[in-house]
Amino acid sequence: MKQALQLRLGQHLTMTPQLQQAIRLLQLSTLELQTEIQEALDSNLMLELDEDSNDSDNTRDNESATSLDVENPVTNDNNEASTETSAAGESEIPEDLPVDTSWDDIYDNIPPPSTPGSSSAGSDNREFEYSGNPEESLHEHLRWQMQLTPFSDTDRAIAEVIIDGINDDGYLGMSLTDIHQALTTDLEIDLDEIEAVMHRIQNFDPPGVGARDLKEGLLLQLRQYPLESPWLETAMRLIENHFDLLAKREYAQLTRRLKISEEELKLILQLIQSLNPRPGSQITASQPEYISPDVIVSKSHDRWKVELNPDAAPRLRVNPHYAGMIKQVNNEDNTYLKNHLQEARWFIKSLVSRNETLLKVATSIVERQTDFLEHGDEAMKALVLHDIAEAVGMHESTISRVTSKKYMHTPRGIFELKYFFSSHVSTSSGGECSATAIRALIKKLIAAENTNKPLSDSKLATTLGEQGINVARRTVAKYREAMAIPPSNERKRLA
Repeated sequence: MKQALQLRLGQHLTMTPQLQQAIRLLQLSTLELQTEIQEALDSNLMLELDEDSNDSDNTRDNESATSLDVENPVTNDNNEASTETSAAGESEIPEDLPVDTSWDDIYDNIPPPSTPGSSSAGSDNREFEYSGNPEESLHEHLRWQMQLTPFSDTDRAIAEVIIDGINDDGYLGMSLTDIHQALTTDLEIDLDEIEAVMHRIQNFDPPGVGARDLKEGLLLQLRQYPLESPWLETAMRLIENHFDLLAKREYAQLTRRLKISEEELKLILQLIQSLNPRPGSQITASQPEYISPDVIVSKSHDRWKVELNPDAAPRLRVNPHYAGMIKQVNNEDNTYLKNHLQEARWFIKSLVSRNETLLKVATSIVERQTDFLEHGDEAMKALVLHDIAEAVGMHESTISRVTSKKYMHTPRGIFELKYFFSSHVSTSSGGECSATAIRALIKKLIAAENTNKPLSDSKLATTLGEQGINVARRTVAKYREAMAIPPSNERKRLA
């Protein structure tokens, strides 16, 4: 072997730290982005909140140019390239930005985010939002009642173990034998003592708590009704002796076994249906989780507008005071400030690129799903990532990042951007019908069915075929299960 020099030409994509940062910011959710921004503000002295932009936001909100019009979307050829390159990593972002760069300077060529009405970033007249202290948990509620109950020390120890074994739905997830084994290490206790304490806890609030199964839970709730309640005795007899027939909806056999008419059975079932199958759900310590939409879609003068939510991320700018100190300090400090300045510029540019890309993708989605916004799920069109990628001139991986964990506020509710993408089924006319539209049609057919004779999956498939939608029975079953709709035998009701 001998050494030799070879010259090769080739092309490869270099992922610079700046491009990696832009791609990472693109796929963050609103909460993750706010955390990232706060960390950047804490670590970079050159970055600061652009509080002065609030006044200009209120002025811009009153102008029609603050939002994109779907019928005549605002585009800017100068910014289109920078949006794709910063988000998709296809080329580099320009390195130099003015020293006094601010959010408003960069937004000169793109519509600034705004929101209709009084929900602007600087508005103090926000609608009331509950933010109270967390409520007590079910276990805390039961222990509080235990403290008020005259238990002996042994019974109190048993009650502690029983309460610990009750799940969030209010059911006792441990058998009496398991409880006995957990207690006999320290105390000599009989199963009868454990069962007696369990029955005392089953009289606690909420009604039905501590039951070992659904049947026992329903009986516990009925036993707390006044004795003179209509049909109470028959309802308890039905659950205690014929619970399996009730679960199978064998109404004809129930009327024969109980020797009652169908109308009387209907009244008994109404009483049973008023009970809570999950008694523990009445008491929860969980706080409601709110979704902050990234995009707001509204209709004005028969035209759909797409806007970024200004509350999703605060506006940032380069601190002009620190930026002006670069030429006034020595070389070592000068390098430190320059590095922070460059990082601040890149971070601002990456945020703007994220907003541009999100706005462009959201606008393209709304353009294709206008029928859904007008008429609902049944009008949803089939849409895949490739369609949007081709429309905005980006890669499918970029569209996937943009639509992940991002939400759109529409007059029909808040939806994740991925909700608007679905597979399609061919129709008899040669067209396409989205899976979302098929699910909506199945739900509509089931809602209008005769409860005495619910539609089977085969009948639903046949009915959809009559409407020109060719779908198999197993596909109907899959969509029905995805919507948590029980099969036909479990949907049977008395007329």
